[in-house]
Amino acid sequence: MRTTWNGSISFGLVTIPVGLAPATTPSARQSDVQFRMLHRVCLNPIKQKRWCPFHDVEVGPDEIVRGWEVSKGQFVPIEDEELEALEQRGTSRAIEITRFVKADEVDPIYFDRTYYLVPAGTEAQRRPYALLLQAMREQGVVGIGSFVLAGKEKLAALRPKGDALALETLYVAEDVKSQEEIDEAIAATTVKKEELKLAEQLISGLLGPFEPEKELTSDYRESLRALLEAKLEDRSDGGAQEICRGFEEAGGAQARCQ
Repeated sequence: MRTTWNGSISFGLVTIPVGLAPATTPSARQSDVQFRMLHRVCLNPIKQKRWCPFHDVEVGPDEIVRGWEVSKGQFVPIEDEELEALEQRGTSRAIEITRFVKADEVDPIYFDRTYYLVPAGTEAQRRPYALLLQAMREQGVVGIGSFVLAGKEKLAALRPKGDALALETLYVAEDVKSQEEIDEAIAATTVKKEELKLAEQLISGLLGPFEPEKELTSDYRESLRALLEAKLEDRSDGGAQEICRGFEEAGGAQARCQ
């Protein structure tokens, strides 16, 4: 498995060499088909210009600075160097575990992105990995800690996943919204025993094993792929000539049609 980061798990006096491999594809949070915006006439990708409406000019990279909007139209500029000074640039390359907690105490709402922790190549190096995995699995715990990835601090939870260790990057606590308002509303709602029994019967009727290959599929993604494949097959010399006529009407790029 290809790793994107290599370092170690560290807690107490224990160090376990591992690699970090994304558990999901880069397109997992969006459609796996990436579109680009094209000029309809010639089907060439358009370019986005960085434009200053105040000076009515195009702005180059050296003329751009980040800004924090404190009120409408009012900004506090900040330089890249100032942000870099705040980033964690440690060289230890270690996932520092500071505490182990019961797995059921960590709500998945804090999970951001999942990685596999890949054990080292030799059997002697894999043994402490396997030992930690089994101990965590038997005690039903996850490890809470942090590490540095691409120069930025990441909060993390290590958890057993079958015969592997998975790492979940975590949201900062203040970024997770409270559900207190919902809790208060439900606490004031009474549930009758007959209604509860009926709800449990309905759930039992749909109860079954978790089969991600069957359940976690996207009708939209499959339909989109079919649409694009059909359009690709339908492309013919006639379609190419239509594009060429568009070039000619636009007054250029005829060389591509020859």
